[in-house]
Amino acid sequence: MTCLECNKQLSYVDHKTSMETYGVELCGKHKTRIDKLIRSNGTPLAAIQLYYALKEIGVYPMLEWWDGKKSVDIAISRVKLNIEIETEYQMLTHEQAMNNLEETMHSFKNGFTTIRIPHVVIKHYLKETVKSIYGIIEGLKVNIKVI
Repeated sequence: MTCLECNKQLSYVDHKTSMETYGVELCGKHKTRIDKLIRSNGTPLAAIQLYYALKEIGVYPMLEWWDGKKSVDIAISRVKLNIEIETEYQMLTHEQAMNNLEETMHSFKNGFTTIRIPHVVIKHYLKETVKSIYGIIEGLKVNIKVI
């Protein structure tokens, strides 16, 4: 049992607390950082889990990356991919749909691709989601000059 950020050996309490809260192994220091990130940005739990699953396969994601207009749940800057985790499933109003379309347009104008993933997909199909995102990353590498 080691921290996914610093590889520090975890105490039983740190392991138990981190796993119960986020479903990932973090030392007290890094759990506190994630707690603060969630409080300040409203980061979804699914974004935390996806972030660490992507790190585990060698992808270098960033949590709550500022794109110049808003904070993006997860960004993979090398291939200009933004990942937004959808947590609400009420009927989409035309205003919300237009806002989503404008945000996507803003990302495209800056050369970024934005994908939106429902949190339940990450909750129930994390490995498959990571595999699909990795495929998207590989496709983007082929089509753009990797930074």
